[in-house]
Amino acid sequence: MNVLPKPLRTSKRIISLVPSQTELLSDLGLEEEIVGITKFCVHPENWFRSKTKIGGTKNLNIEKIHELQPDLIFANKEENTKEQIEELQTLYPVYISDIHTVEDAFDMMIEIGELTLKKEQALQIIDHIEAERQIVYEKKNRRALYLIWREPFMAAGSDTFIHAMMEEAGLINCLTATRYPSLTKEGIGLLSPELILLSSEPYPFKEKHILELQEILPFSQIILVDGELFSWYGSRMSGSFAYFRALNEEIR
Repeated sequence: MNVLPKPLRTSKRIISLVPSQTELLSDLGLEEEIVGITKFCVHPENWFRSKTKIGGTKNLNIEKIHELQPDLIFANKEENTKEQIEELQTLYPVYISDIHTVEDAFDMMIEIGELTLKKEQALQIIDHIEAERQIVYEKKNRRALYLIWREPFMAAGSDTFIHAMMEEAGLINCLTATRYPSLTKEGIGLLSPELILLSSEPYPFKEKHILELQEILPFSQIILVDGELFSWYGSRMSGSFAYFRALNEEIR
């Protein structure tokens, strides 16, 4: 991670370029300090309605950011584009997270807590998540494929945060490839997953897509899942582990 050298104690104008980190900032107790968010920062809902939008995560409105004159920007290596972040770094302090594991997410929360003088609140959130994480339950350990996109189908690879959360849920990722490879229907068939998880985001999979895939994998169980609880690193993780326990009840 790219960590700023010390907390910006005078930081009063913060922009978040990452939906999950936007929600975290709210749960840390910040409010007026946040002057800009992306159009995908849907939590909290009142911020989505009231805060200034600075474009999408990969298509930032740089001019709008300049107008807001931030003194701190929160970004992410995967969600934002390298060129735009490098441009912003020439003018503003930018914290860039790079999340692959639950521990990475905890480190990020502490660092954001330190930068915003909310470390105690960050530790409280982590303690709650860790308590949920430690609850023991029977895991089904099914070979699973996690799809995030359609036309073409794209799945979560072995070096993603989603992969780490699949492991936390007791699932074995079918993919050894990294990042988010494209897959044909034939390729999905060759993987022969016992379980296919259709994410609610970024592509909004629906019941009709279960039927589409069931034709090529009649013996696989196909389930619609809450993408935020698998992919949002931050305070949203407070609900992830209870969700995983309920999901295992649904898995054959």
